[in-house]
Amino acid sequence: MSYIPKELRQRVRETANNQCGYCKSLQKYVLGILEIDHIIPKAAGGSDEEDNLWLACRLCNSYKGTKTHGMDIETNTTVALFNPRTQKWSEHFIWEREGALIRGLTACGRATVLALQLNNPYAVMVRQAWISAGWHPPD
Repeated sequence: MSYIPKELRQRVRETANNQCGYCKSLQKYVLGILEIDHIIPKAAGGSDEEDNLWLACRLCNSYKGTKTHGMDIETNTTVALFNPRTQKWSEHFIWEREGALIRGLTACGRATVLALQLNNPYAVMVRQAWISAGWHPPD
Protein backbone atom coordinates (compact mmCIF):
# COMPACT_ATOMS: atom_id res chain seq x y z
CA MET A 1 0.00 0.00 0.00
CA SER A 2 1.44 3.36 -0.90
CA TYR A 3 1.08 6.59 0.93
CA ILE A 4 -0.03 9.52 -1.18
CA PRO A 5 0.08 12.88 0.59
CA LYS A 6 -3.20 14.69 1.16
CA GLU A 7 -2.12 17.66 -0.99
CA LEU A 8 -1.32 15.38 -3.94
CA ARG A 9 -4.63 13.53 -3.53
CA GLN A 10 -6.44 16.87 -3.63
CA ARG A 11 -4.60 17.99 -6.79
CA VAL A 12 -5.47 14.72 -8.53
CA ARG A 13 -9.11 15.05 -7.43
CA GLU A 14 -9.31 18.62 -8.77
CA THR A 15 -7.55 17.80 -12.04
CA ALA A 16 -9.91 14.86 -12.58
CA ASN A 17 -12.93 17.10 -11.87
CA ASN A 18 -14.11 14.74 -9.13
CA GLN A 19 -15.08 12.01 -11.58
CA CYS A 20 -13.91 8.55 -12.48
CA GLY A 21 -11.52 8.68 -15.41
CA TYR A 22 -12.97 5.52 -16.93
CA CYS A 23 -16.77 5.42 -16.48
CA LYS A 24 -17.09 9.19 -15.79
CA SER A 25 -19.13 8.66 -12.61
CA LEU A 26 -19.26 11.88 -10.62
CA GLN A 27 -18.19 11.87 -6.98
CA LYS A 28 -21.47 13.49 -5.89
CA TYR A 29 -23.43 10.45 -7.16
CA VAL A 30 -21.10 7.62 -6.14
CA LEU A 31 -21.52 5.86 -2.83
CA GLY A 32 -18.04 6.07 -1.33
CA ILE A 33 -14.99 8.15 -2.10
CA LEU A 34 -13.48 7.94 -5.56
CA GLU A 35 -10.13 6.21 -5.25
CA ILE A 36 -6.68 7.26 -6.36
CA ASP A 37 -5.83 4.99 -9.29
CA HIS A 38 -2.28 4.19 -10.33
CA ILE A 39 -2.61 4.32 -14.13
CA ILE A 40 0.39 2.03 -14.35
CA PRO A 41 -0.06 -0.08 -11.22
CA LYS A 42 2.82 -0.21 -8.77
CA ALA A 43 2.91 -3.98 -9.32
CA ALA A 44 3.69 -3.25 -12.99
CA GLY A 45 6.40 -0.70 -12.21
CA GLY A 46 4.21 2.40 -11.82
CA SER A 47 5.02 5.16 -9.38
CA ASP A 48 3.26 7.39 -6.86
CA GLU A 49 4.15 10.43 -8.98
CA GLU A 50 1.32 12.75 -9.94
CA ASP A 51 1.56 11.94 -13.64
CA ASN A 52 0.68 8.30 -12.85
CA LEU A 53 -2.35 9.06 -10.67
CA TRP A 54 -6.01 9.69 -11.49
CA LEU A 55 -9.43 9.11 -9.93
CA ALA A 56 -11.41 5.92 -10.36
CA CYS A 57 -14.60 4.65 -8.83
CA ARG A 58 -14.31 1.49 -6.76
CA LEU A 59 -15.85 -0.68 -9.50
CA CYS A 60 -13.50 0.52 -12.24
CA ASN A 61 -10.47 0.38 -9.96
CA SER A 62 -11.29 -3.14 -8.79
CA TYR A 63 -11.84 -4.46 -12.32
CA LYS A 64 -8.67 -2.74 -13.51
CA GLY A 65 -6.54 -4.18 -10.72
CA THR A 66 -3.01 -4.60 -12.06
CA LYS A 67 -4.05 -4.62 -15.73
CA THR A 68 -2.23 -2.32 -18.14
CA HIS A 69 -3.39 -3.94 -21.38
CA GLY A 70 -6.52 -5.58 -22.73
CA MET A 71 -7.76 -7.41 -25.78
CA ASP A 72 -9.57 -5.60 -28.57
CA ILE A 73 -11.92 -8.24 -29.94
CA GLU A 74 -12.46 -6.30 -33.18
CA THR A 75 -8.79 -6.37 -34.20
CA ASN A 76 -7.80 -9.36 -32.04
CA THR A 77 -4.82 -7.42 -30.67
CA THR A 78 -3.60 -6.63 -27.20
CA VAL A 79 -3.46 -2.88 -26.59
CA ALA A 80 -2.73 -0.51 -23.74
CA LEU A 81 -5.74 0.45 -21.66
CA PHE A 82 -7.10 3.99 -21.74
CA ASN A 83 -5.02 6.54 -19.84
CA PRO A 84 -7.37 9.21 -18.45
CA ARG A 85 -4.47 11.56 -17.73
CA THR A 86 -3.07 11.68 -21.27
CA GLN A 87 -5.94 10.62 -23.52
CA LYS A 88 -9.26 12.32 -24.23
CA TRP A 89 -12.29 10.23 -23.22
CA SER A 90 -14.45 11.39 -26.15
CA GLU A 91 -11.85 10.21 -28.67
CA HIS A 92 -12.07 6.63 -27.36
CA PHE A 93 -15.65 6.26 -26.07
CA ILE A 94 -19.22 7.38 -26.66
CA TRP A 95 -22.41 7.06 -24.66
CA GLU A 96 -25.15 4.84 -26.07
CA ARG A 97 -28.76 4.29 -24.99
CA GLU A 98 -28.98 7.86 -23.67
CA GLY A 99 -25.89 7.33 -21.51
CA ALA A 100 -26.58 3.91 -20.06
CA LEU A 101 -23.83 2.17 -22.04
CA ILE A 102 -20.25 3.06 -22.92
CA ARG A 103 -19.05 1.99 -26.36
CA GLY A 104 -15.38 1.94 -27.30
CA LEU A 105 -14.56 3.74 -30.54
CA THR A 106 -10.92 2.68 -30.79
CA ALA A 107 -8.96 -0.46 -30.03
CA CYS A 108 -7.92 1.16 -26.74
CA GLY A 109 -11.51 2.11 -25.94
CA ARG A 110 -12.93 -1.31 -26.78
CA ALA A 111 -10.24 -3.10 -24.76
CA THR A 112 -10.87 -0.80 -21.79
CA VAL A 113 -14.65 -1.34 -21.91
CA LEU A 114 -14.06 -5.09 -21.70
CA ALA A 115 -11.17 -5.13 -19.22
CA LEU A 116 -12.87 -2.77 -16.75
CA GLN A 117 -16.34 -4.20 -17.43
CA LEU A 118 -17.66 -0.68 -17.93
CA ASN A 119 -21.08 -2.02 -18.93
CA ASN A 120 -21.52 -4.49 -16.10
CA PRO A 121 -25.21 -4.89 -15.16
CA TYR A 122 -24.86 -2.95 -11.89
CA ALA A 123 -23.22 0.06 -13.57
CA VAL A 124 -25.84 0.11 -16.33
CA MET A 125 -28.69 -0.09 -13.80
CA VAL A 126 -27.25 2.81 -11.78
CA ARG A 127 -26.66 4.90 -14.91
CA GLN A 128 -30.29 4.32 -15.96
CA ALA A 129 -31.44 5.66 -12.58
CA TRP A 130 -29.13 8.67 -12.95
CA ILE A 131 -30.55 9.31 -16.44
CA SER A 132 -34.09 9.22 -15.02
CA ALA A 133 -33.05 11.77 -12.40
CA GLY A 134 -31.44 14.01 -15.04
CA TRP A 135 -27.96 13.49 -13.61
CA HIS A 136 -26.37 11.58 -16.47
CA PRO A 137 -24.52 11.47 -18.77
CA PRO A 138 -22.02 14.00 -17.43
CA ASP A 139 -20.99 16.97 -19.58
